Amino acid sequence: MQNLPKKVRSKKLSTKVDLTAMVSVSFLLIIFFMVVGELSKPKVMDLSIRNDCCDCPVPHYGENRSITIMLGENNKLIYYMGILGSPIISPKEIKYGKEGIRQELLKRNKSMLEYSAALGKPGRGITVIIKPTKKCNFKNLVDILDEVKIANIHSYAIVPEFSPEETKLLASK
Repeated sequence: MQNLPKKVRSKKLSTKVDLTAMVSVSFLLIIFFMVVGELSKPKVMDLSIRNDCCDCPVPHYGENRSITIMLGENNKLIYYMGILGSPIISPKEIKYGKEGIRQELLKRNKSMLEYSAALGKPGRGITVIIKPTKKCNFKNLVDILDEVKIANIHSYAIVPEFSPEETKLLASK
């Protein structure tokens, strides 16, 4: 009886499944959808434009608080502070970017915030009036809006009308 063949038992295989690869793939999918969700959110800047249908009074700002930026053709940028008849800062041609208009806006806004805080009215910075000509390109307008946002200026307006003096100034420079 000892010579009888024994039943061959099948080798028991492990029932554990290695899920290491699945964990890696699931993390990649989670990260992918988080990035796609973040990129699909609109990145826009709030822009409020006055409605000309009503006879609303135009707010009057002190001439020492306003900087007018005129955008001309061929990337021309001219700014002045105050009113053109008797400006606090006479009209100057300046460049776009960090060393140009951004530096000027930051400097003027900082000094105006300090001045208004000394008067007891904190938080009243400068008001930027942006005047694009019909010949300036859209990129220049967007660049100026970016510079205003970077300088943390909350009060600005886009005014497409020019006085005769401003038109002469743009033509001469």
